[in-house]
Amino acid sequence: MKKIAFICVHNSCRSQIAEALGKHFRGDEFEFYSAGTETKPQINKDAVRLVKRLYGIDMEKTQFSKTFDKIPAPDIAISMGCDVGCPFIGRDFDDNWGLPDPTGKNDDEFIAVIGEIERRIKKLRF
Repeated sequence: MKKIAFICVHNSCRSQIAEALGKHFRGDEFEFYSAGTETKPQINKDAVRLVKRLYGIDMEKTQFSKTFDKIPAPDIAISMGCDVGCPFIGRDFDDNWGLPDPTGKNDDEFIAVIGEIERRIKKLRF
């Protein structure tokens, strides 16, 4: 099974959402991971709250913020977007989703980003 890694700088929001939704919707087809070039002490609380409300997934039970060197070498590496700085992982990204960071934004903006991540997860073709 191909390993797909979603990469952000802090691995606390968009990449964590993508890992959770990847496992939820396509976990029988791919192995999903998320990582960053830095970490945060916890996953973004708004991401945790909204993903739990929308999908019934409790990211805090199965996920934590980690750096790229703490996950298996991915077959496919996807950047979530460089609006907070483009992480360097020692290789080129296979795709850049260019998603805005919803941290600090209202629920509607968060939900829009979550919805876009869901849409892209469902369309993955590798």
